[in-house]
Amino acid sequence: MDTDRIEKKVLLHAPLKRVWRAIVDSAEFGSWFGMRFEGPFAPGVTMRGVIVPTTVDAEVAKGQKAYEGLAFEIMIEQIEPERLFSFRWHPGAVDPDVDYSVEPTTLVTFSLEEVTGGVMLTVTESGFDRIPPARRAKAFASNEGGWAIQVRLIAEYLTRAK
Repeated sequence: MDTDRIEKKVLLHAPLKRVWRAIVDSAEFGSWFGMRFEGPFAPGVTMRGVIVPTTVDAEVAKGQKAYEGLAFEIMIEQIEPERLFSFRWHPGAVDPDVDYSVEPTTLVTFSLEEVTGGVMLTVTESGFDRIPPARRAKAFASNEGGWAIQVRLIAEYLTRAK
């Protein structure tokens, strides 16, 4: 089993331009993912955000409620129009008493490919082997389950939002 990398794929039944907007528009991303950002995503920018419940699924939103208002940062790495969006963050950084800034980040990449029937979205998070051993397994397990939920949420979001 690979302990350094998580990969999830989902076929999204929407046009490429629509999928792209759902991923790189910070307000749309936040709506399905469960975050609120101030301002647009741009390469090289560190975005401050807070956790807010997703607008897509009431059960998932209920689970996110415990973390509502928790602040965090993502550092935008790349934006290649209609192909790739990536950022770095501190996985599982939910304890307000811990300074995660001294830890390495993981890299989250959203890759898009037009296929028959829509767009194949591949979400990859890598770099877990660099996370301190005391947090590594929990962060990996949490994000493994979290990304499974998130690919379901974006698919649902795209069926509702045009």
